Amino acid sequence: MNFLNGIAASSGIAIAKAYRLVEPDLTFTKKSIDNDTVEIDRFRAALDQSKVELEGIREKAKVELGADKAAIFEAHLLVLSDPELVSPIEDKIKTDKVNAEFALKETADMFVAMFESMDNEYMKERAADIRDVTKRVLSHLLGVQLVNPSMISEEVIIVAEDLTPSDTAQLNRQFVKGFTTDIGGRTSHSAIMARSMEIPAVVGTKTATEEIQNGDLVIVDGLNGQVYINPTAEEVERFKSEHAAFEAQKAEWAKLVNEQTVTSDGHHVELAANIGTPKDLKGVINNGGEGVGLYRTEFLYMGRDQLPTEEEQFESYKAVLEGMDGKPVVVRTLDIGGDKELPYLNLPKEMNPFLGFRAIRLCLEEQDMFRTQLRALLRASVYGNLKIMFPMIATLSEFRQGKAILEEERQKLQAEGVAVSEKIELGIMVEIPSTAVIADQFAKEVDFFSIGTNDLIQYTMAADRMNERVSYLYQPYNPAILRLVKMVIDAAHKEGKWAGMCGEMAGDEQAIPVLLGLGLDEFSMSATSILKARSQIRNLSKSDMETLASEVLQMSTTEEVLEAVAKATQR
Repeated sequence: MNFLNGIAASSGIAIAKAYRLVEPDLTFTKKSIDNDTVEIDRFRAALDQSKVELEGIREKAKVELGADKAAIFEAHLLVLSDPELVSPIEDKIKTDKVNAEFALKETADMFVAMFESMDNEYMKERAADIRDVTKRVLSHLLGVQLVNPSMISEEVIIVAEDLTPSDTAQLNRQFVKGFTTDIGGRTSHSAIMARSMEIPAVVGTKTATEEIQNGDLVIVDGLNGQVYINPTAEEVERFKSEHAAFEAQKAEWAKLVNEQTVTSDGHHVELAANIGTPKDLKGVINNGGEGVGLYRTEFLYMGRDQLPTEEEQFESYKAVLEGMDGKPVVVRTLDIGGDKELPYLNLPKEMNPFLGFRAIRLCLEEQDMFRTQLRALLRASVYGNLKIMFPMIATLSEFRQGKAILEEERQKLQAEGVAVSEKIELGIMVEIPSTAVIADQFAKEVDFFSIGTNDLIQYTMAADRMNERVSYLYQPYNPAILRLVKMVIDAAHKEGKWAGMCGEMAGDEQAIPVLLGLGLDEFSMSATSILKARSQIRNLSKSDMETLASEVLQMSTTEEVLEAVAKATQR
């Protein structure tokens, strides 16, 4: 039996057929033709196939995503029927005696270049439509199937080089039982989404897309980080047993769903969940979440061709606040940039987007977009316990500017007679080392800190968390990271504020003992990690973990820290 080693990114075991989410090869060569009638018929057949396919996608999108999301496919169908595009392609086939693929590509490229050079935003969007639909027609001419994750209608395991946030947003949880990728780590967005969707995942296998074919039977072992390809019947039975054992363990943890998170010596901490959409609330509640520690609002902006309206955002925020029934909900304002792009914003390409024009930097520049989000949040605030945090804050002036804009919008709404809660806490994500270093200054002005370790670690260690070659430097337990975390927690407590953590480190069973000892107040993690973490914390003594924390802060290496944690938790 063939198997691949990777990184266990989301716990569980899944067994299903493979669905390769890989861009197909659409390369072709220019050919001279003798019979242009046959070639034009071939082109028209590809057009018809594309129309039928798009009509199916449009109808499915209407049912599952709503009429507004389906509108983009209406636009694509109009492009396919536009004689301004179709006629020049057929003329080129006739006049130049070339194959349909070449005529299609040459004509489409001409229109794309023309539209993209225009100042009119609407016309620029038409360029994207032409590019998309001609790619679909080309696929039919070449007899190649385009991938479409939203159209999956049977149980599958997704196989991909990587999954973008917009890819994962389209996945149907009913049918996607797990996934595996060539690249990525525990903190890549694909891994985070897998935990949010509560499906097993193994990432960083390096060769999954090379070794796994469509329809292969695949086992994703998200407990041990392995992927098995076309296993024997005996192996399938063994993994079914392991799956059953894991489900039994989860059933034991589930008994803690309504319990408080209290250490063996009586210290309470809050276990909250990270979510991406209101649909994730079910998982938070079913797993005993004591709040939402991170609502990633960027998913409201993805998988569409224009910014969400204030009303759309208001409804989403209201749904989450009402759904949590008075429990705290920390909403992060728009965090776009890095590996999360919004094509319709037409932002310039950057050499290093992770250190570029993103998150609060983008929002302070594009204030109309920012103000719309803040108005929606303020309007929703009366429906629950809302806390707002700004991401990627590097300086106090950024925080002050963001806070001033929030206050302006609050005053405008109140002047309009719109009710706004008087109890909204305003905090920041601490994910830049400079912010951690002067956390004592920030703590005088913010209401809380939420430590975003995914970025804090990569910025501190100067190691891109998406880069496999430097992944060894992504070290959550490095004493340098732990000291920065301590600085933030201590600064918050000195000013009577609370400190949480919404990075993946918060749900890491090797990090939890140290974080408990450092005094972290709130641990926010994937919902599926909550009950396991609660079980672990109930068996730990806060005073013992304080001793452990003071010891590891004086250590030199990650290895020493992990050894000390293992020793302290085995007592």
